[in-house]
Amino acid sequence: MGPTRKPNVCSRLSRRALGCFSRDAGVVQRTNLGILRALVCQESTKFKNVWTTHSRSPIAYERGRIYFDNYRRCVSSVASEPRKLYEMPKCSKSEKIEDALLWECPVGDILPNSSDYKSSLIALTAHNWLLRVSATTGKILEKIYLAPYCKFRYLSWDTPQEVIAVKSAQNRGSAVARQAGIQHVLLYLAVFRVLPFSLVGILEINKKIFGNVTDATLSHGILIVMYSSGLVRLYSFQTIAEQFMQQKLDLGCACRWGGTTGTVGEAPFGIPCNIKITDMPPLLFEVSSLENAFQIGGHPWHYIITPNKKKQKGVFHICALKNNSLAKNGIQEMDCCSLESDWIYFHPDASGRIIHVGPNQVKVLKLTEIENNSSQHQISEDFVILANRENNKNENVLTVTASGRVVKKSFNLLDDDPEQETFKIVDYEDELDLLSVVAVTQIDAEGKAHLDFHCNEYGTLLKSIPLVESWDVTYSHEVYFDRDLVLHIEQKPNRVFSCYVYQMVCDTGEEEETINRSC
Repeated sequence: MGPTRKPNVCSRLSRRALGCFSRDAGVVQRTNLGILRALVCQESTKFKNVWTTHSRSPIAYERGRIYFDNYRRCVSSVASEPRKLYEMPKCSKSEKIEDALLWECPVGDILPNSSDYKSSLIALTAHNWLLRVSATTGKILEKIYLAPYCKFRYLSWDTPQEVIAVKSAQNRGSAVARQAGIQHVLLYLAVFRVLPFSLVGILEINKKIFGNVTDATLSHGILIVMYSSGLVRLYSFQTIAEQFMQQKLDLGCACRWGGTTGTVGEAPFGIPCNIKITDMPPLLFEVSSLENAFQIGGHPWHYIITPNKKKQKGVFHICALKNNSLAKNGIQEMDCCSLESDWIYFHPDASGRIIHVGPNQVKVLKLTEIENNSSQHQISEDFVILANRENNKNENVLTVTASGRVVKKSFNLLDDDPEQETFKIVDYEDELDLLSVVAVTQIDAEGKAHLDFHCNEYGTLLKSIPLVESWDVTYSHEVYFDRDLVLHIEQKPNRVFSCYVYQMVCDTGEEEETINRSC
């Protein structure tokens, strides 16, 4: 029997109107997204550049919202043309928002206030305030003063939509202190559960315990500590908190700390550092990798590293986390010669696959058990996406000498030569289950880019969208594909940021009819 054909859009809409679904609560949503995917990929659908704007400050995008002026001004990109949602009052440089995360209501949780069920922006200001801002009105709903003893600068999810980590700037200490060998705190990590905000604790990373740390972060309950030598060490944050927490602190409650009394989370008292490690905590895992490049993923757990030698740059080892054994075909090296190195990462669709991107090809790799040996796994190609370019890499140049003799010289082109189609960005649209690939070609003096949609299961090209603006490969670029929206953010020299917004439109042929009538 051949593969079962999926119903067309008309059939899906009819079934939705009649309520022909199973008892699974997610069926209606998946059906709606299936309809939208069919509309996005059909031939008559176009993506039109509906809005272009420029800014002197960075531009950010999150789930249908475009942020300007350090998150002070928010524009909705959901409507047919972007419209302003809110603009917060102007503030001093010390009060500007430095980093932010979008929090969306978790399913199944009972929250204290009705407003808590709407999306919020969790923002960190330059003067150490942590804010929860309404994502639709810009109103400040909650605010917490972090601390006066360090400068907090970065926000990240420890557990997505549940636990956040606020990281301070690194403290290298004074030259006198370094010469005298005085031990000091390198950085702080403040950890909170979100909505309602509750403090887990503030952890210090001390040179006396951890040595010369270059960076540290939290991810899924794991403290990751990195060193300039390439060493990466993993520790359990829960174990550290249970073993070294000096005092449990609650936001909004009175506290006496170091001879000073104040309210936790309010200025000027802030939040004392209540997790101070006095002895080396139990080590979960350590590995050495070039430039601290280290990723964990796959089913079962595997990790990807680059051997810690400069000549090994561009070589990736895929190993089992359980016993550090190298997977069969686990050394991945793309046969390419380019100025920019290729990159690799675990597929964000939770399939356990791996995406390896080079200048002229995108490999999607799968991790499977070896037959008759369930303890070992192998890497194999699932599918490959190739750039549209000529096969020959050699270029012939004819020169004429003074005597009139014609000399033919041959040289090899780089794989990321700007005159050949080159892959620059690869992303995954989880709701439509599509891979989006940005390919760029230099035509005459300017570059032209197009965004391709590929089937995430088989790699088949389903749709190609040309971007009308020129693409300079020397600039920094971000491209977002979100349902029926494509957004391109470009950073030019002298801190000039440009934003190009594309919306999905159906080509009804009205323009052609108008031309015919006028003729």
